[in-house]
Amino acid sequence: AEQARRRAAAADVIVVNTHLYGLHVGSGNVILPAHDVVVFDEAHVLEDVMSDTVGAQIAPGRFVTLAGTVRRILDDPAQITGVIELADVVRQPLCGHVGKRLPTPYPDDLQDALLTARGRLERVQSALGAIESPLEDARQRKLRAQIMTGRTMEHLDLALADHPGYVDFVSGSPEHPRLEIAPLDVAPALREGVWTRCTAVLTSATIPASLPARVGLAADQVDVADVGSPFDFEHHGLLYCAAHLPDPRDARYRDGVHDEITALVHAAGGRTLALFTSWKAMDLAAAAVRPRVDVPILTQRDLPKPALTARFAGDEATCVFATAGFFQGVDVPGRTLSLVIIDRLPFPRPDDPLLSARRELLGPSAFSQIDLPRASMMLAQAAGRLIRTADDRGVVAVLDRRLATARYRWDVVRALPPMRRTKDRAEVTAFLSEITR
Repeated sequence: AEQARRRAAAADVIVVNTHLYGLHVGSGNVILPAHDVVVFDEAHVLEDVMSDTVGAQIAPGRFVTLAGTVRRILDDPAQITGVIELADVVRQPLCGHVGKRLPTPYPDDLQDALLTARGRLERVQSALGAIESPLEDARQRKLRAQIMTGRTMEHLDLALADHPGYVDFVSGSPEHPRLEIAPLDVAPALREGVWTRCTAVLTSATIPASLPARVGLAADQVDVADVGSPFDFEHHGLLYCAAHLPDPRDARYRDGVHDEITALVHAAGGRTLALFTSWKAMDLAAAAVRPRVDVPILTQRDLPKPALTARFAGDEATCVFATAGFFQGVDVPGRTLSLVIIDRLPFPRPDDPLLSARRELLGPSAFSQIDLPRASMMLAQAAGRLIRTADDRGVVAVLDRRLATARYRWDVVRALPPMRRTKDRAEVTAFLSEITR
């Protein structure tokens, strides 16, 4: 790690992911070397990544990892065992709260567990400070252990102190719960850690209009450049809204979606990436459509993402049914991907703990400030799987009538590539026949 830092300090350009940069901001800008310019690619995820990294996370596995680092320099089996045991000490009071916001102050059992962890780590840090060695390797091992212990103590201190402006919730699973303390507003951290320190460039094919304000950039601080697209969306793409389907909240909707997917897959001869807003919807669709088509249907459960994408790219007849993880990061140019189906507008979950707290903060404007921009951005990302080169042609089919009927429909449509639009499946069938023959 120290060698990597030295190489980074000597480099002209450093490439890191946004998560690491967020940790850099959260650490008080001590992880990465000083720099004059930062470029954030895929800037539409900046707010979410910063929420994950500038707050605090306390997970049972963190103590096991910490024990392994401390063991390399501290020869004290009792203290090492004490740190490892903290994994179970912290897991027990967290596992019953997965997926929920936590009240503050915390329940007594969790408060006691965090205090126990804080006390044990304070003793470990004291023991580390007493270690002296003339060997450079030992000094580096000591430093790493001190940094990791200190960072964990900082997270515990935040959890144990009064922390207005944050939301506390438990993510993960009952076996692997994680206490998260996330800022309701990442703007102050970004202003202090980024915008006042260096020039920043934010790039993405889908930047919501509300993003600058949400990350703490005033209108007079921002220059916007739209460089356009090299793709001929108007002639090469067709946006289809299946407006004849029932409303997604209607009990008849699911059967209608399965019928529509079947017809579209037939028309495309396979060549389909079908994206769903839940695992349940994906599983039900795969089970319903498979017996009705003569092309292979693979789902996200069948293979890891890279292998599934490779299998899809290698066989024009294959269809892939997947969830939100495939809305981004899938690049399959050519006729193999001629049809992208999205089952419904991808609004964020109403019970997401962090977004729920932000909605409460915003009040009546929450839908227009949070839910609508996120749904529009995610739909645009999904639609972006279709045309990847200047020669690609195809259809984006949205099986949610709200894209054609809701009062906010034009906010969503304007976020999508400027394709021709239709509500007529016959036009879709004819276009698919033309581009796949």
